[in-house]
Amino acid sequence: MTQTEFFIYLAPIALISLTLHEYSHGYVAYILGDDTAKRRGRLSFNPLRHLDLVGTLFIIFFHFGWAKPVPVDPRNFKDPRKHMMFVALAGPAANLAIALVGGFCLRMIFKNAQNNVALFDFFCVVVLINVILALFNLLPLFPLDGSSILKGLLPLSWAQRLAYVDKYSAIILIGVFIADGFLKIGIFGGILLTPVMFVVEFLTQETFPAFLSRL
Repeated sequence: MTQTEFFIYLAPIALISLTLHEYSHGYVAYILGDDTAKRRGRLSFNPLRHLDLVGTLFIIFFHFGWAKPVPVDPRNFKDPRKHMMFVALAGPAANLAIALVGGFCLRMIFKNAQNNVALFDFFCVVVLINVILALFNLLPLFPLDGSSILKGLLPLSWAQRLAYVDKYSAIILIGVFIADGFLKIGIFGGILLTPVMFVVEFLTQETFPAFLSRL
């Protein structure tokens, strides 16, 4: 698979995966009592409602990006910290579910991979992108989902201390993104490569060597 072919697959897969990621946040918030996303038209499968300009530019130039965060008002939850944790978990869980389906499809196609090369490549990218999205978003840095998950697990006093550094975390995150893209430092690669490959191998099983050879 050439870089051009990879990007052709990447664009629609990332768009759909990010849409389902954000929709899942909004849906779980809705069933837990917060209808903010629904009222603002974000409880939708329409990708255009979730596009973020900067995040889209990052996809184009760095082959990774983000969607517009779904608005959530914790004041509508009975247990704000716990319920925000569930809302945060919903996004990565959606991506892992997509990767699971993609891995199943890869295994079904594997026996006839030579006759279905384009389809095999497509599901390779589906698995890889969604595993990366899931694990990346689990990093405990604001505004990633892992930050809200960690705050829901920690004692309240510790969670409040973490909240103070949130405004700096976003700046650091974008700075590392740019450094990785232009300077090829490989910070995210070094952090995520091992767990990403472990999950990908688990989901693709016997197709794993063929999966790697196509990327």
